[in-house]
Amino acid sequence: MNPPTIRVLPDSGEAARTCADTIAGVIERRVSAAGRAAVAFSGGNSPGPMFDHLAGLDLPWSRVHVFQVDERFVPQGMADRNLTALQNRLTGPAGIPSDHVHPMPVDSDSPHRALVAYTAELMGVCGNPPVLDCVHLGLGDDGHTASLFPGDPALDVSGAPLAVSGVHHGHRRMTMTLVVLNRSRSRVWLVVGGTKTEALGRMMRGDRSIPASLVETEHSVVFCDRAAWPTP
Repeated sequence: MNPPTIRVLPDSGEAARTCADTIAGVIERRVSAAGRAAVAFSGGNSPGPMFDHLAGLDLPWSRVHVFQVDERFVPQGMADRNLTALQNRLTGPAGIPSDHVHPMPVDSDSPHRALVAYTAELMGVCGNPPVLDCVHLGLGDDGHTASLFPGDPALDVSGAPLAVSGVHHGHRRMTMTLVVLNRSRSRVWLVVGGTKTEALGRMMRGDRSIPASLVETEHSVVFCDRAAWPTP
């Protein structure tokens, strides 16, 4: 598998803005072609500035459906909940209709029921099997992406669009599986900061011992800053 397209930007802010502009282009094209767009966003510390820029763009937000790539099983409103930043910095400021925002139901006391419910929600918008128009991904220092961690059984789930991970950094998570990430019409990665250099290098070399290297590289673009780029 060839490496994904890479764009190295001067700093993290420029990487975030360029990534957001690319997602905006996907939204505009899909709304024009199909009448609506479905985009899934990852959590983590990096997407905030990207959300801010994207929310300020003049886009047909009433025709956009927003899904989560992954979410921790923590109470609503906590900073650790990926939904908190997504709502505060993107879906709220952009004015996306509440019925077009699809949070992962991690408040459920049954992970199995949560998986069944979110699978139905995903398929209701994106078909069966579900095909998203764009997936935003990040890269962990250990090479994980979404909430697909090295050695986690969720990596091996091939017959379902969603899985529940083991405990990582104190929490179990719901995550989209590789089958959904790889079926998406496009993927954009935002990778910033010097702590990501080693993992990004391994990903670009196609090191399949890390989850990030198992994601489809066609129709995929990595936006990184100079700090993250593994210079020779």
